[in-house]
Amino acid sequence: MAPAGRPGAKKGILERLESGEVVIGDGSFLITLEKRGYVKAGLWTPEAVIEHPDAVRQLHMEFLRAGSNVMQTFTFSASEDNMESKWEDVNAAACDLAREVAGKGDALVAGGICQTSIYKYHKDEARIKKLFRLQLEVFAQKNVDFLIAEYFEHVEEAVWAVEVLKESDRPVAVTMCIGPEGDMHDVTPGECAARLVKAGASIVGVNCRFGPETSLKTMKLMKEGLERAGLKANLMVQPLGFHTPDCGKEGFVDLPEYPFGLEPRVATRWDIQKYAREAYNLGVRYIGGCCGFEPYHIRAIAEELAPERGFLPLASEKHGSWGSGLDMHTKPWVRARTRREYWENLLPASGRPFCPSLSKPDD
Repeated sequence: MAPAGRPGAKKGILERLESGEVVIGDGSFLITLEKRGYVKAGLWTPEAVIEHPDAVRQLHMEFLRAGSNVMQTFTFSASEDNMESKWEDVNAAACDLAREVAGKGDALVAGGICQTSIYKYHKDEARIKKLFRLQLEVFAQKNVDFLIAEYFEHVEEAVWAVEVLKESDRPVAVTMCIGPEGDMHDVTPGECAARLVKAGASIVGVNCRFGPETSLKTMKLMKEGLERAGLKANLMVQPLGFHTPDCGKEGFVDLPEYPFGLEPRVATRWDIQKYAREAYNLGVRYIGGCCGFEPYHIRAIAEELAPERGFLPLASEKHGSWGSGLDMHTKPWVRARTRREYWENLLPASGRPFCPSLSKPDD
């Protein structure tokens, strides 16, 4: 199967999803750019789009080559409450970078907003909606292809975000950072999904906070909730690139390794191929990643679902399927690893003999 070439006319996000096409999202920006020295941990704001545009452009390009169909604007926490006077320039620059890279392949641009810093303390609907609306105005001016409201702990605030984004004529996706226990007010995943669809979202799901296995459990509950309510929506999942079976309701932020000691938890490319197949079998057609999800993880999704998509990503030119490139190795025991069964059944060691396999979340 040959890698894909340059695209022709681009189809919209809903046209793709409703025809059954697999849409591959992008991956980690904040965590990855922090490791590379371009984002400061703490507020996790995206000044890098102005201060270090080449670094952001390069990461977009890596995801595009790996198979991403969506270049999401690097605008996480880029609202006025977090960035004061810089927010508008940051949002505009992020849109320009995403559009520039999307134009080099078959990718759409998604304008992204997230939960505000003030909801937990001041549930002022008008004030919060104004913050969302300011970002929406920039996205409209920059003519993004669709909109994503992501990383919401509370369905009430997520509904407010959807209501604002629906003021535009663009499709709206919304993802919550919740696990199977539901949101921080104990609203179940199924009820969250139903409320978001009723508010006007065409695409619903989860992102961040939890690893692939936990996120797919939550997606199953969302799907069942929509079916019970007699509602239909496209499903979207973008989990962490880390294994987090031991985290609590708040997700990986409660793990003692967050955020600077998570590397031992990184998913392998083979873990992600399994995740991609399970997500597809569940009926999810927008499949990507969030924090810790590197370009090679996105490539793993694209390679696993290449039979359904009909092509491989450009980054697969340098990657043999299931270790096939090892057939040139001089060591026979390494050549013996050129088979799917080997990598699918491998139980990788951490190399840390005195470390536990699981942690106790901090309260």
